[in-house]
Amino acid sequence: MLEVIAKGEATKAHPVPLLFVHGAFHGAWCWDEHFLDDFARRGYHALALDLRGHGASPLSTPINSCTVVDYVEDVHAVAGRLPVPPVVIGHSMGGFVVQKYLAEHPAPAAVLLASAPPTGIGPATVRVARRHWRDSLRTRSLSRPLDFFAAPGVSRATFYNSATPGGIVAANTARLGPESTRVLYRDLLYRDLARPKKVDTQILVLGAELDGFFTPREVAATARAYRTRAEMFARMGHNMMLEPGWEAVADRIDQWLVATLR
Repeated sequence: MLEVIAKGEATKAHPVPLLFVHGAFHGAWCWDEHFLDDFARRGYHALALDLRGHGASPLSTPINSCTVVDYVEDVHAVAGRLPVPPVVIGHSMGGFVVQKYLAEHPAPAAVLLASAPPTGIGPATVRVARRHWRDSLRTRSLSRPLDFFAAPGVSRATFYNSATPGGIVAANTARLGPESTRVLYRDLLYRDLARPKKVDTQILVLGAELDGFFTPREVAATARAYRTRAEMFARMGHNMMLEPGWEAVADRIDQWLVATLR
């Protein structure tokens, strides 16, 4: 019953589908804003899922009961419906989910955008909490992290760079949804971390110079863990697929896929 937004069809030039995995508090909508139509125009079959409890994907239990294993199962369920294994592309928490998926399932290639490191989000969590400690005190950040991350100042500083137009920030902040505390405060902190040594898929690691979550050093460390080098986009914030300049990110992914999958 997972909601999937699909655009385009596979072509001779691009026979392998692309499966996009969103990050915490987001949904398939963050890919549908620009990327899905763009990659469909390039000749790809592009799909984005709503992880359980996000967007239009239902959940019969409280979202705080969800684990990162659940999210990996969601990706596997959607990938399994496709005629061939897809390229998996994950952003932020979704990048971590993709890393976990790759340790268990084959994929022709993968892309990580502003991804959570395989070692977890502990340092990033501390940085964000220190930077916005007043908002942390004013909100139920432990039981309802959405209250904290959807606060206007926190959302802009964390997900976007300072030059991103206010209308983009406000519109996308209004679309944020709840996230599992079990995933954020347990699995991605210490309980269920990624295992890069089990992954042999070729991975493109992209980062943003002005990311409010993950530092360039952390992005570089993620790339090293997967035996590659990170590529950084100047003057971009965490939500690389939603900010002005997203076209350059899409172009780089397309170029890399053409070279990697040929």
